[in-house]
This record gives sequence, structure tokens and C-alpha cells, in this order.
Amino acid sequence: MFPTLIFLSSGLFLGWSLGANDAANVWGTAVGTRMVRFKSAALVCSIFVTLGAIISGSGAAHTIGKLGAINAIGGAFTVALAAALSVYWMTKLGLPVSTTQAIVGAIIGWNLYSGTQVQFDELYKILGSWVFSPVLTAVFAFFIFHLVKVIIRKAKIHLIRLDGLTRNSLILVGAFGSYSLGANNIANVMGVFTTTAPFGELDIGGLITLSGAQQLFLLGGIAISVGVFTYSKRVMYTIGSELYKMTPVAALVVVLSSSIVLYLFASKGLKMFLESYGLPSFPLVPVSSSQSIVGGVIGIGIAKKGRNIKYAILGRILFGWIASPVIAAVVSFISLFIVQNVFAQRVI
Repeated sequence: MFPTLIFLSSGLFLGWSLGANDAANVWGTAVGTRMVRFKSAALVCSIFVTLGAIISGSGAAHTIGKLGAINAIGGAFTVALAAALSVYWMTKLGLPVSTTQAIVGAIIGWNLYSGTQVQFDELYKILGSWVFSPVLTAVFAFFIFHLVKVIIRKAKIHLIRLDGLTRNSLILVGAFGSYSLGANNIANVMGVFTTTAPFGELDIGGLITLSGAQQLFLLGGIAISVGVFTYSKRVMYTIGSELYKMTPVAALVVVLSSSIVLYLFASKGLKMFLESYGLPSFPLVPVSSSQSIVGGVIGIGIAKKGRNIKYAILGRILFGWIASPVIAAVVSFISLFIVQNVFAQRVI
């Protein structure tokens, strides 16, 4: 058990990095507009991101597992470490990069090193989500923003009451967004370990039974929570107040739009429901919460005719999106060589 936990440490580091970086995608707009205190946001985020990981994390994790069927725990350790280092470096720069892109890049690095055929069907699904999710979030944000404006105007809500309603709504939507983040992005943290480091079923007092995968997701959720509390504040202000100056109502719309998109790509129940009626469904893939939230911010900007968007900050974010999978792939390839040849650990 102890050696297994050592190998899982890179996944826990990646979970910490995800919490440090991606919590901003749910709470940055609320914290950046000063509607919710950072400590309150961190507490709610930690609770619901862990619940989302345990209850609904299996769908997207299955896709990550098929993208690169890493067959040695040393390889899984190295891949997760490469992704975590890439996200950590970008986080140090204050950039809300994509953990999804980092882990996919690291898995591709393992495929290249091991000579394993890339599962292009799964890769195309994930790449498609990188394009589709920010566009879909922007569309949601655009229309929801106009709908909310109409509701506020017709309801004639007093400014002070509107402020209180917005604050409470940001917390509720943030909880939903945190759940969706855990459900969708726990695949980035522990997906590579699901086939190489399984645990047996764990019975907790005869009340709750956790499968081996759920235990991995629980550990990942705790690591994400630690990252939220210890290092996410800087990135929250980057996404919440530097890219686009938003009103609290606009912040609420952005978080809601992004949360809906994350949930659509994570819910097995919704997918089965749609397919049972012969309707098209969303693939269960770990989408980029960073891309989704930025898409929402851009949607608000378009709704306001493009005023006040900080294009220089947007350019930095786009650079991070491009650089993170490339850096992760290179770091993964080099690290695999070192772990196998210097430390004599099996990575294949």
C-alpha cells in the first residue's frame, strides 16, 4: 500500500495544481467582483468538488483511460507528474491554463515514448470539446445575460435586494459549478491510475461503500481542495477582474453558463436519458474548464458589444492553452526516459 501511495503522489500533486488553477474558473468572477469572500468560496468549492468527483467522476475518467492505456504504475506516476509540473509553472505565471490539455499532452508523450498507438477516436472527441465547449458557453452566456436583463427590468428589483440575491445566487451556482468541475475534471487527476493502482471496495460503517475508483477520486478531491485553499487566489483575480471588468450579475451568468457546459460533458445519467429517446448526446470527456469560463466571459463581452475586453490578457491565456499540452508532452517524454533509465522503474 505504501509504495502505491508514493506513486499516487504525482496524481495528488496534479490535483493540487488543478485546485490552485481551475477553482478560478468557477469562483474567479465571484471573488473578482468582491461579491464572495475568497475563504467562503474556497470552503464551498472544496466540499462540492469532492462530492462531484466521488459521485459522478467515472464517465470522463473512462475516456482518459482509453486515450492512453498506461499499463505500469510508474508510467502513470510520470505522466501525472509531467502534467502537474506544466500546470504549476503556468499557475506561477498567473495564467488559467487547462489541466485537461496538460494531462492529454502528457499522455501523448507516453504514447510516443512507449510506441503505443494513439486512440485517435478518443483524442478527436477531446479535441472537439476544446473547440466546442468555449463556443457553447459563450452562446449560453450571451442569451442568459439578455434573459436576466429582461427579468431584472420587468421585476423592478431594488438595487440593495438585487445585490443580496446576486450574492446568494453566486454561491449556489458556484456550488453547482464546483460539483461539475469535480465530476468532469477528476479524470485529469486520477484517470491515468484507474487501471494500474486499483483499491478494493471500502465499506465505511456499513453506510457507504466506495469502489476502488471512487477511493482514487476521493483522494484526488482532497488534493484539489488543498490546492484551492493554498494557491488559487491569484488566478481567481486574473480571470475575475483582469480579463474583463464584470458586474456581479454578469459574473453570475458566466459561472452558470460554464457550469452547465461542464455538467453536460460529465453526466452519464443525462447521456443515457437522451440516448434512450434517440436524441444526440454529449460525449463524456474532460472538457477544459478554463476554456469554458473564458468562453463565457467573451460571450458577456459580445453581449455588451465587445467593450472593456482586455485583449492582451486574452492573448496570454490563449498562449497558455497552446503551450500547456506541448510542454506537458515534452516533459512527459523526457521524464519517462529518466524514470526508466536512471531510477530503474517500469513505465511500460
